[in-house]
Amino acid sequence: MDWRSKLNIDRVFTLRYGGTQLFFGVGAVSKISTIFEEFKKEGLDRVLVVTGKSSYKISGAWNYVEKALIESGLEYYVYDKVSPNPTVDTVDEAVKIGREFNARIVLGIGGGSSIDTAKAVGCLLAVGGDARELFMKRDQPNRSLPVVVVNLTHGTGSEINRYGVETIPEKNYKIGMPLTYPAYSIDDPKLMIKLDRWQTIATAIDALNHATEAATNKLTTPLSINLSRESVHLIFKYLPTAIVEPDNLLARYYLLYASMLAGIVIDHVGAHITHALEHPISGMNPEVPHGIGLGILLPSVIRIMYLAVPEILAELYKPIAPHLRAEPGEAHELATRVEEWLLNIGLNKKLSDYGFTEKDLSDLIRLVNETPGLKSRLELSPVTVNEEIIKKIYTESL
Repeated sequence: MDWRSKLNIDRVFTLRYGGTQLFFGVGAVSKISTIFEEFKKEGLDRVLVVTGKSSYKISGAWNYVEKALIESGLEYYVYDKVSPNPTVDTVDEAVKIGREFNARIVLGIGGGSSIDTAKAVGCLLAVGGDARELFMKRDQPNRSLPVVVVNLTHGTGSEINRYGVETIPEKNYKIGMPLTYPAYSIDDPKLMIKLDRWQTIATAIDALNHATEAATNKLTTPLSINLSRESVHLIFKYLPTAIVEPDNLLARYYLLYASMLAGIVIDHVGAHITHALEHPISGMNPEVPHGIGLGILLPSVIRIMYLAVPEILAELYKPIAPHLRAEPGEAHELATRVEEWLLNIGLNKKLSDYGFTEKDLSDLIRLVNETPGLKSRLELSPVTVNEEIIKKIYTESL
């Protein structure tokens, strides 16, 4: 038994990062009443709720949020049309409703898709314009309506950073950009016990990639490496438990903590290869869960990166590959071990399982080159990434 299992996970703590005040711990969702009361004192009394069609109710979050809205005397409108891998059309539709409703606060309830959409909506309600223009230009807006987040997954870390991702469907461009930090966020592990096996895996693998990419890119710092190491080690320790015991609050707590740390480090230094190459995949086929796409690519990306940063990767992946000596010749060994670990937890998919073939490689490579923001991400990679390497990673992942 280590010290983590002895901590009181029911004690809600507050973390301030960027512009966000985050409440973390089992029972943190009860803080939503305090948040609404603060806004009411400021005269902000109309809330646009941005969420998906069912998770906000299945998770139990809505039971707390609706009660707090009513007791605080806030008017609200629920926009519940956000889907996985959301589009700019969804953002624009929500913005139109928000303007008609005269929203003063945007509340995102859900995982990364709902949170990212809420951020984009908050910005556009403040500065005007439309989502296509916003994401094509990728210039961070200078203001936003207050955004509140009730997070429902342990994956994106979007509740603690400024980034958002939306797809322009007619171009298959999946674009990430800085938007705004939430004013308040809630990370409550008990809202995640209803995640199914596939959602549990996909979201945790997203966080695993955030941490891996932040620790290995050219801008990395001692802070990002150390937070990333903690995040990765927690995922290796607690993800298998959460898969077989979905209502295990200790496992959910530390997966959520790992995800939050990973959200901070990508805000701090950014992501690179795996995210840059995954975005065209789920841009072309929105049925590919983002985290699953990342997991499919990860072994090949590690094989490419290890030559440049063996010390960092050997440290990050020590829980599943304890015998590595941080020597460049171990690249294949670690990539194989990661692939085996992914299979063991149930991620047995390849790109071909989602309909991709060699005929799609040229389109995927084109999207890496064309989609705003992706080439600049590749420049953060510890290795030079040319079209030959991109093709190699995609081919090995088919």
